[in-house]
Amino acid sequence: MNDSRRLGAMVDTDRLRGYFEGEDERRRVTRALFDEGASGYDHAESLTALGSGAWYRRQVLQRAGLREGMTLLDVAAGTGLVTVAGHALTGPSGRVIALDPSPGMLAELKKKLSVETLEAYAEAIPLPDAEVDFLSMGYALRHVGDLDRAFAEYRRVLKPGGQVCLMEISRPASRLQRALLGFHIGAVVPALARLSGRHADIKRLWRYYGDTIEAALAPQPILDALQRAGFTDVKCSVTLGMFREYTARKP
Repeated sequence: MNDSRRLGAMVDTDRLRGYFEGEDERRRVTRALFDEGASGYDHAESLTALGSGAWYRRQVLQRAGLREGMTLLDVAAGTGLVTVAGHALTGPSGRVIALDPSPGMLAELKKKLSVETLEAYAEAIPLPDAEVDFLSMGYALRHVGDLDRAFAEYRRVLKPGGQVCLMEISRPASRLQRALLGFHIGAVVPALARLSGRHADIKRLWRYYGDTIEAALAPQPILDALQRAGFTDVKCSVTLGMFREYTARKP
């Protein structure tokens, strides 16, 4: 198996080799990074959002078909930014499950919401078959170790007719745009967080976050992986040239 498949959505393995070698080390390193940066994540994300904040997440989920009373699984939930939007849409009659491998991130999520949480990876979801109506994932495809295994799990836990909605930041088309985005995420956001007097520990995580955007797969291989997993109605739309929404349905 080549490096690009083993490291999931990451294809420029040389760019990420300074962080880890192989899947086992990737999991250890990234969990430590997210645990370390958990308390400052929301503040840094608000500085990074570039117009894709809470209103955007809610609109994406609505467009993809999330409705009141549904059972939602939010994969790689982190501090719960997408989970909060999903919880509001599913309402009191719905059920929300948040999954993430980082206990530090889940601890921050629990400060916002009282929902079911699972400490686990996308490639091995500890839920029965056909358990959920809707599966979301916000800006985390770049951190998945094996897309084929993850998407197979997504299809397994969805009920027939269930919907998947994956939000992701894609690499801008031009070198100038990529350079500006990298500078904003890797330098400006950590500096602003430090000047605010909060969460200087976000710097390492946000440098890694920017590098994974630069190293991420183009949209077509992601669409191909969803189709290989057996999803139908596979689509991708883009907002502001970089915020992508991948949607698909389990037959």
